[in-house]
Amino acid sequence: MPTITLILHDTILQALKLKSSETKQSMSELVNDALKAGLQEDLEDIKSWEEREGEDTYSYEEFLGLLKKEQVI
Repeated sequence: MPTITLILHDTILQALKLKSSETKQSMSELVNDALKAGLQEDLEDIKSWEEREGEDTYSYEEFLGLLKKEQVI
């Protein structure tokens, strides 16, 4: 596995070290897990977007109008 250098905010590093200590996982494992979860979420978002590609779109004002017409707001 390649080695990289990350520059983290002090508070993020502190939280990472604490979680590593509490969970008995290495910081590398925790970072890898977080990145995998984020990338998986991105894939799900892309899939959802592709499924909705043909749907009608509305401007903010149009959408507010629809909500008012349906007495939601």
